Amino acid sequence: MESCYKHSIIAMMPVRNEIDRYLNEVLTHLLKWVDKVVILDDASEDDIIEVLGENERIITHKNEYCIFEQNESALRSKLWNLTVKENPDWILAIDADEIFEDRIIDEASLLINQNYYDAICFRIFDFWSSKTHYRVDGGWNPWVKFSPLLIRYIPDINYHWPDRRIHSGRFPHPCDNYIPYYSDIRIKHFGWADPKDHYRKFLFYQNKDIEMSGRVSQHTQSIMIAPQSNDLETWQDAKRLWFRGK
Repeated sequence: MESCYKHSIIAMMPVRNEIDRYLNEVLTHLLKWVDKVVILDDASEDDIIEVLGENERIITHKNEYCIFEQNESALRSKLWNLTVKENPDWILAIDADEIFEDRIIDEASLLINQNYYDAICFRIFDFWSSKTHYRVDGGWNPWVKFSPLLIRYIPDINYHWPDRRIHSGRFPHPCDNYIPYYSDIRIKHFGWADPKDHYRKFLFYQNKDIEMSGRVSQHTQSIMIAPQSNDLETWQDAKRLWFRGK
């Protein structure tokens, strides 16, 4: 049952040198269904802050030096603290190369205006060398994993972040223990859509693997292994709930 209260969603997003990639498309879509977007620019070398500063619903902050490459949890923690200052009811954790399918525009209010679940989980689809096909092989298979990306903010809880230099998660503890709802609304991740990015990102994750565990993971190795044709599926947008748009 939909609550009589109108809750707010504030999105939080780390960015770095994203001005010529997918950021404009991501923000245009986000602002159709969230109330505000808090952006932490991780010492970008472009003029992203100046461009984003023109929209009053986008709150921007900038690091003097890049934090992500040294400690992802420190970056996520700082972004979290900046976001909770905006007094959100719900917090969406989204990256600058991720876009929900259009169903979210109609259904976001149904997800948050309820009293049963405190975390909404979604599946992320990694688009590979294009914006039309996503990977379904090995660790890239989107159908087997849900990620909590939208959580209810409860001010009285003592939140704390794990000390992880990479793959720190998007929310602090104890959000991982929240009662979850598993939504079938999907997310398009374009971080691998441009093949020119593959080798650079492979080197980054390879170095992090060696630094943390002394070996390169199979998932990291698979970045440089071209998927077979049956490892890629064509994206098709799900139909929107037409009656919710009225």
